[in-house]
Amino acid sequence: MKEYRIITGGMGAGVSNWELARTVGENGQIGVVSGTAMDVILTRRLQEGDKDGNMRRALAAFPVQSIAEKIINEFYIEGGKEAHVSYKRIPMYTLTPSKELFEITIAANFTEVFLAKEGHDNPIGINLIEKVTLPNLPSIYGAMLAGVDYIIMGAGIPRDIPAVLDAFSKAEPASIRVNVTGAEKDEEFRMVLDPKEIMGEFLTELPRPKFYAIVSSNILATTMVKKTKPPVDGLVIEHNTAGGHNAPPRGGLNLGETGEPTYGVKDEVDLEKIKALNVPFWMAGSWGEACKLKEAVAAGAQGIQIGTLLAMCKESGFVDSIKKTILANIPDVFTDPKASPTGFPFKVVALEDSLSVLETYLKRPRICNLGYLRHIYKKEDGTLGYRCPAEPEKAFITKGGDPEELEGRKCLCNALVANIGLPEIYKSGYIEQTLITAGDTLKKVKEFMKDGADTLSVAEVIEQLLSDLNPSEA
Repeated sequence: MKEYRIITGGMGAGVSNWELARTVGENGQIGVVSGTAMDVILTRRLQEGDKDGNMRRALAAFPVQSIAEKIINEFYIEGGKEAHVSYKRIPMYTLTPSKELFEITIAANFTEVFLAKEGHDNPIGINLIEKVTLPNLPSIYGAMLAGVDYIIMGAGIPRDIPAVLDAFSKAEPASIRVNVTGAEKDEEFRMVLDPKEIMGEFLTELPRPKFYAIVSSNILATTMVKKTKPPVDGLVIEHNTAGGHNAPPRGGLNLGETGEPTYGVKDEVDLEKIKALNVPFWMAGSWGEACKLKEAVAAGAQGIQIGTLLAMCKESGFVDSIKKTILANIPDVFTDPKASPTGFPFKVVALEDSLSVLETYLKRPRICNLGYLRHIYKKEDGTLGYRCPAEPEKAFITKGGDPEELEGRKCLCNALVANIGLPEIYKSGYIEQTLITAGDTLKKVKEFMKDGADTLSVAEVIEQLLSDLNPSEA
């Protein structure tokens, strides 16, 4: 059996896109697409004219053509929408979304995985965020329809997912527990998806992908392997130097002189205990060096997960101007303790020298119109409501939100979609800003670039990462 040593990190919304994942696969490793906000991304790509035709070509392979045709008829604009025109929106997720929203999400994730798997025989995974709970069931099902090989999930404790994969593989309904603020102790809320309601006569059993949980502590690793039924198939051991969301420090949130969370000995993982769990594991967070891959393999890891280096490659979904700016003058990375509405620390790239990282995005008007990171809460009348500490202050407080949660919050949903060139444009003329995330490995990116080059490729990164391994290890 082939030994895969490199697996792609699931970056942003559409940064780990199908093109990046497919190129990683073509170079003999495991490509991974990000499943975050794929419903919005697909519909906006279609509204931009789907100039290379890839979205429509992938949708032509979707098992239920009536769904694919409906999506194309509703969102595709030949030649693309006018630059100043806003995108046609889709509804935000609730605990009881419409069938149409399920269909869009399933088709979108199918499309991304379908395209990523073309042209090679290596496995492809999809990365999802446990904190973005509501779209996860249709995202997983859509990926499975396209034959995804791995489901990878972090930013939480995704204990329901292995059972979901079992159910979907048997063409049975599946559900996941949803956190609701204010729920009674014995009260449980669940999101449910029955594949039969979507697929109808085209319902079939599907290959079950493997499930890898992203963890940052021995306790969570043990929980996912020994206390989850069925257990996970593998782990990604993520250090707090990784990009995107980081696990909060285990000793409590204490800020250092720079205003960043401080991590200590309690936040380091004992790899001997990880090895004792007897499941494959990958090292993530500042492992993007050839010598570090050799070190990881020697420590018993299957390999390393790489995000930041690949995000800077020409094949990633970041708009070219962002990559060009970063590669020309590598900026600092700031671990913002308040940016994310999830409450998890979030790494932000400081692209503007004149403003502190904390201030840069706070200039943005508060708007919540994608809603992936909204919190669900129980109202006094027993019904459910949805609020986000990055939404307009008055709305958040009116919904019973704690005013202290508002400080420093930033709308990651809109920012992450803007990062890949699909920013919302409002009638007022305001255009959504970008907010770039990267890991501490960003400072090492130029070491992978050829002399005189101003771009980086996936092939160059993989070749250098594998260069220090013995032939028997590669």
